[in-house]
Amino acid sequence: MNNQTRLKVFLVDDDALYLKSEEIELNGQNDYTIETYASGELCLQQLSRNPDVIILDYWLNGVDKSAMNGEQILDKIKRFNSDIPVVILSAQEKIEVAVNCMQHRAFDYVVKSKTAFMEVHKILNYIKNTLYSKS
Repeated sequence: MNNQTRLKVFLVDDDALYLKSEEIELNGQNDYTIETYASGELCLQQLSRNPDVIILDYWLNGVDKSAMNGEQILDKIKRFNSDIPVVILSAQEKIEVAVNCMQHRAFDYVVKSKTAFMEVHKILNYIKNTLYSKS
């Protein structure tokens, strides 16, 4: 982890309103340093900034129809650094999509819902307390 007390979290979503809501929600917790990206391609360009966790939307072509989807971005992130936990956060509720993302080495899959931010926070706490506790 880059900092003993804060996780560096990349949030990636092409829905500007949802991305801002996510950022506000997670900034309310003092456990994270947040960086936001409106496309997977922008996120990939910044991987050298060493995020501890990436929260990645599945459908990333709402604005740019030629944009890569979350699964494609996930594969590229894992090629860059297979140790970065990537949580897919998506409105896609099909179990096949979730299973496929897990097969592509997503850390977890969360469906966008009323409780999604709470689920993401739990996952981030787990990552912080379990995977990165080297005390």
